[in-house]
Amino acid sequence: MQEFYRIRREQGDKGTIVIKGKDVPWEQNRQGLIKFYTHPKNWPKLSVPHWALFVHSIKKQGGRHTHQGGLGLFVLGGKGYSVVDGVRYDWEKDDLIVLPMKPGGCEHQHFNLDPDKPSEWLAFIFWPFFDASGNLKVQSTNSPDWTGPTPAPPKIGHVA
Repeated sequence: MQEFYRIRREQGDKGTIVIKGKDVPWEQNRQGLIKFYTHPKNWPKLSVPHWALFVHSIKKQGGRHTHQGGLGLFVLGGKGYSVVDGVRYDWEKDDLIVLPMKPGGCEHQHFNLDPDKPSEWLAFIFWPFFDASGNLKVQSTNSPDWTGPTPAPPKIGHVA
């Protein structure tokens, strides 16, 4: 156990502290246009791993999906709304969206209200909590900007 904590302290001492936005590429996925600042793929290089932090730029709408809540979405710019379990919640710059924790997760989708510029929010997900809450994302619809293949749904007994 001491070795685990030694490695953790070393990662904290030597890991990346500042992640430059210009060094992080945008990626079009099923949710929309996303910029992953932290993600499991770069956790070994960070001073503080286990957080997923990403910006979502919403031109018109993101993909509709269901997963466990317990995460925050801070609105960086623009004006829009989210539909969470069939209820509309309006938001704008400097608002915080907090998705609820509930059995089976919550279905949600995000929409931009300005046709001339995208809205953006920053997601804060503490991954150990997300995993412990039984998170499993189920995609209902894709972002209208997604042109890639739609994966087949997982077989029963397999995690997506």
